[in-house]
This record gives sequence, structure tokens and C-alpha cells, in this order.
Amino acid sequence: MRNVFFGLAIAAVLANVVVLILIMAALDRRGQKTNIFLARIYFFKYVSAYKEATRKETGKPGLLYYLCILTINLAWVAAIAGFLTP
Repeated sequence: MRNVFFGLAIAAVLANVVVLILIMAALDRRGQKTNIFLARIYFFKYVSAYKEATRKETGKPGLLYYLCILTINLAWVAAIAGFLTP
């Protein structure tokens, strides 16, 4: 069972990387420069910039923002469950 939780955590982390790349592409389309090599350092900056940009356009945060939060939380929960499972 432990391997299932760790596998789910790894899948959630990989999904989060994909979502971050999509967020960076959306920011580039909106005219904000992003750097793929510094993406993990500027993670929170890019996510908050995406949230503000979509909030300006539609009045609420975009779908990628919610997917980003979901995948991060899923990774944490699955990793902790994996460590606590005998």
C-alpha cells in the first residue's frame, strides 16, 4: 500500500510540473516573460502572476491555478500517507 501512495505522490508532482509549464505558457501569451530554467525558483511568483492575470480578465482565478493547488496538496497528502502506512 505504501508504494501506491508514493506512486500517487510522484504522479501528482509530475502533474504539477506540467501545470506549471502550462501556466508559464499562458503568462508568455499575456506578454509576461518567464524563464523555464528558473521555474522552480520562481514557482510562487508565476502562479500568483497567473492568478492575478486571469482574475483581471475574468474576475476569478483560472483553471490552471486550481489544478496547481490541487496537485500540490495531493502530492503532500499522498506522501504523508505513504510515510504513515506500515
